[in-house]
Amino acid sequence: MNSKNGLKAGGLRKLIAYIVLIILAFLCLFFFYILIINSTRNHAQIQQGFSAVPGKAFMKNFNNVLNDANVPIVSGIKNSFVISACSAALAVYFSALTAYGLYAYDFKLKKPAFVFILLILVMPTQVSALGFLRLVKSIPFMKDNLLPLIVPSIAAPAVFYFMYSYMQSSLPMELVEAARIDGCSEFKTFNRVVMPILKPALAVQAIFVFVSSWNNYFMPALVIDRKELKTLPILIASLRGADFLKFDMGKVYMLIMLAIVPIIIVYILLSKYIVAGVALGGVKE
Repeated sequence: MNSKNGLKAGGLRKLIAYIVLIILAFLCLFFFYILIINSTRNHAQIQQGFSAVPGKAFMKNFNNVLNDANVPIVSGIKNSFVISACSAALAVYFSALTAYGLYAYDFKLKKPAFVFILLILVMPTQVSALGFLRLVKSIPFMKDNLLPLIVPSIAAPAVFYFMYSYMQSSLPMELVEAARIDGCSEFKTFNRVVMPILKPALAVQAIFVFVSSWNNYFMPALVIDRKELKTLPILIASLRGADFLKFDMGKVYMLIMLAIVPIIIVYILLSKYIVAGVALGGVKE
C-alpha cells in the first residue's frame, strides 16, 4: 500500500514538474515567436496589435535594414563578432590560466589574491567606467579602434571563479604531477593536459562571455565615437530612437532578429560540450 502511494506521489511530482517546464519553455519561446512574426510584418500591421500569422514584408524589412545608410548592419555585425569572439577567447584562456595558478601552486599571497579577485567580481562596471574611459583616452594605440572593448576581457573574475570551482572537482593534481615528471614545462602542461580537461567548462563560459559581449551596450556606447566601429546594440538603439515620423517597427524587429541569429549559431556549435560536461559530472565519483 505504501509503495503504491509512493509511486502515485512520485508520478504526481513528475507531472507537476513537466507542467512547470512546459509553461517556462512556452514563456521563453513565445517572445522569440513574436519577434520572428513581427519581423515579417510592416509598421502599420505591427501597430494594429498582436498577430500569430506571419506577414509578407520580410524581404522588404530585410532590404530596408541592409540599405539604410544610417544603420551599417554589415559593419555592425562584423564589429560585434570581432569583439565577442576575441573577448570570449581571451576571457576563457586567461581566466583558466589564473585559476590554474591559484589551484596548482601554494604561495603566501594565494588566499589574498583569491579574495582580491572576488572583490573585483562584486564591483559594478559603472563604478570604474569613468576612470577606464580616461585611461583609454590617454593610451594612443587604444584610440579609435575596438581594443578598449577586447583587452579588458583578459580580467574576467566571474569566469575565473567558475574555472577554479571546476578544477577543484574535475582536475586531479596527479595528472599535473605526471606531466611534470615527464618533463613538460608549466605552460605545456597547462595547454596540453589541463585545457582538454576543462573543455566543457571553457565552452560554457565562452558562450556566456560571447553573449554578454554581443549584447553589451554600456561600454561600446561610452568608448566608441566613429560610426563604422559601432556595434549592433548601438545600431538598434539608434534605430529605436529615430524620429517618430520616420520610425519603422518592422525594421527594428528585423534588426533585432539579425542580431540574435549569430548567438543561436554559437550556442548550437558549442552545445555538445555543455552536454558532455553534464554527462561527465554525472559519472564522476
